Amino acid sequence: MTRVPASSAKRRGVKAPTCIVICLGVASLVAVSCGRSSHVTLPSGTGAPFPEFADAYGQATEPCHNLTSLTAVLSMSGRAGRQKLRGRIDAGLAHPDRIALEGVAPFGKPFFVLSAADSASTLVLPRDGRYLRGAAPAEIIEALTGIRIAPNELMIALGGCAFYAGSVSGGRRFGNGWVAVDAGAATVWIRMIEGRWREIAAERGPLTIYYDDFAGGRAQRLRLVMKSPNGADADITLRVSELEMNKPLDPAVFKLAIPDGAQPLTLEELRRAGPIGGETKGE
Repeated sequence: MTRVPASSAKRRGVKAPTCIVICLGVASLVAVSCGRSSHVTLPSGTGAPFPEFADAYGQATEPCHNLTSLTAVLSMSGRAGRQKLRGRIDAGLAHPDRIALEGVAPFGKPFFVLSAADSASTLVLPRDGRYLRGAAPAEIIEALTGIRIAPNELMIALGGCAFYAGSVSGGRRFGNGWVAVDAGAATVWIRMIEGRWREIAAERGPLTIYYDDFAGGRAQRLRLVMKSPNGADADITLRVSELEMNKPLDPAVFKLAIPDGAQPLTLEELRRAGPIGGETKGE
């Protein structure tokens, strides 16, 4: 249920992961439209005290209070640097930090497969005959998409509670119903939607995650924006479908065998071949 990126253009002997960059989903997205999330402008200024911040935050993050696993189909669109990204990814995630991602191709072998569990990660590019073992999953995801996010963080974000914290330290009210809550190192923005507090955005360091297109109290679309010091920012939209939470997952999902004849790949090679690597080198 999981796999990794392939490509068509060679770069320093490693094919660029076009599963995510260009080719992935050109045909499959005909059936699964990604769409673009609306760009939300977050409030500015200091706001006014909001004493009920803890209760409001607790209600907004209720789906993640006991979240242990998640599966979903992700239709992706966006860019990393100047490189456009588009495709479909089947995802399975479980606590603690277990991940299985497969870049689904319109036909034939998947573009990529990534699995990680118990600090052991494996990335396979079936169409390229290459594999990478031992790198941190967050570093692999960043090399492929420009977004640095760990498996457990991605699971929580897909569950609707980006940068979830068990306790919060303060809150401020702004105009139009906006409330900002201090959740550890993150600022989480919430509003009332369908009569309940819902998370609309969360900021932590260079990464901001936005939620929109709510239906049945759940966001159907996420936008992840990663700021880069070299200007090669990433801006990815994920439309989430077939979401199932707390469904038991077979441990075998998070283990991946190396195909016969596959050749090793280094993380640095993957970075150079990926969209941000090509962007920073002006290729």
